[in-house]
Amino acid sequence: MADILSEKPLESGSEDSGSQREEIFERPRGIKGIYYHPYFQVVMLGFVCFMCPGMFNALGGIGGGGQVNTLAQDNASTATYATFAFFAFFSGTINNVLGPQLTLFLGTMGYSLYIASYLADNIHPNAYDFVVVSGAILGVCAGLLWTAQGCMMMAYPTEAQKGVFIGLFWTIFNLGAVIGSAVAFGLNFNNQTSQVGNGTYIGFLILTLIGVALAPLMANPGRVIRTDGTKVTLPRHPSWKTEFYSLFIALKTDPMVVLLFPMFVASNYFYTWQQNDYNAALFNIRTRALNAFVYWAAQIFGSMFLGYCILDRSQYRRRTRAFTGWAIVTAMVFAVHIWGYMYQKNYTRTNLPTQIDFKSSAYPAHAWLYIFCGLLDAMWQTFVYWLLGAMSNDLAKLAVFTGFYKGLQSAGAAVAWHADAAKSPYMNMFISTWVLCAAGVFCALPMIHYRIKDHTDHDDVEFESKAHSS
Repeated sequence: MADILSEKPLESGSEDSGSQREEIFERPRGIKGIYYHPYFQVVMLGFVCFMCPGMFNALGGIGGGGQVNTLAQDNASTATYATFAFFAFFSGTINNVLGPQLTLFLGTMGYSLYIASYLADNIHPNAYDFVVVSGAILGVCAGLLWTAQGCMMMAYPTEAQKGVFIGLFWTIFNLGAVIGSAVAFGLNFNNQTSQVGNGTYIGFLILTLIGVALAPLMANPGRVIRTDGTKVTLPRHPSWKTEFYSLFIALKTDPMVVLLFPMFVASNYFYTWQQNDYNAALFNIRTRALNAFVYWAAQIFGSMFLGYCILDRSQYRRRTRAFTGWAIVTAMVFAVHIWGYMYQKNYTRTNLPTQIDFKSSAYPAHAWLYIFCGLLDAMWQTFVYWLLGAMSNDLAKLAVFTGFYKGLQSAGAAVAWHADAAKSPYMNMFISTWVLCAAGVFCALPMIHYRIKDHTDHDDVEFESKAHSS
């Protein structure tokens, strides 16, 4: 039965209300009530990302994009994250002008092109340039998609639900990579080579096209009413000058976000060592696909554990939850990298052992490390999104924060993929990953101490007024 909510202010002092009085709206009934419900919308958002970046992750998790030679994937990924890094800084302002729906739709298109380029390269080995160019185009599209995604995902929940919504989205999104990896494993079960077949790429391409078709069916966020009866407010669409100026205003009004920048940079940097310098270096193709499956499956548990079991436990103070989440992520960083070092010290680019098959006795221990890499990734991303959501409730400001996050994330990834393409020693890749992750968590600690409060300040008017005063 649809909830019937009267028009009354929220009680002052509750975590969801802060110190402001907010108008309460009655949610629609029936099919509309389901369609415009924030949970339904975040599920739809999860399935869009299930189909598009989920398939991208499944392909990347195999290592080398499923190719024998990882050079094309290294350079395509460098191009992807370089353009992503640049355009993500401005995708928040584009999102505010075009709206999250259109921004999300435009962002999905690059994933189909990217998957198609690998199919073309499998059929025509001279299509290397097409792979790299499609990677650059994907970077532009990914900047749009992830900004729209972050904007909607952090705007729909109440403050007390942010960890749950992040975990729900991350679960559905990562199911895409899990199922994609399972498909790749099944299609390549009898493949003893180091390259996936055309059928794998065709299957991934069809799924990404479904994601493109699903994106326009998302509801206008301005018509979504949260579970507490408050309405999601869309940011105003001022001039381009004002939109770009909002980047500066966001830093000026919330300079503590700079302390999260190392976490932003590290958040995709570690993929290169995990996927290419560990998975692609040590395992044959069918085992690489199996590793990708368990890696992305672990992400579902990692995000739900940290989001639901830790960050959204409202019976504890939010600051307590923030420090607990930080401690768990920090412990995972050192556990994974101490474990990884025990393997990495035994091989180099020029001295690789015989490729490991999943039937080998050496496989289980190596697979468990890859599972813990997946857990760390999910916890890292969930914690960053939760911290950003705890800093503001303003949709426009969150879009700018998300732009910073995705931009710096992609800049770090571009550096890592370029270093891999330049054949940087595996140990150098590993140590730089470890150091950057450690720097990320320790730089975030003072920000958590000074900036995360038990109630989010209602800074919407302050941020909007400063941005529009330009």
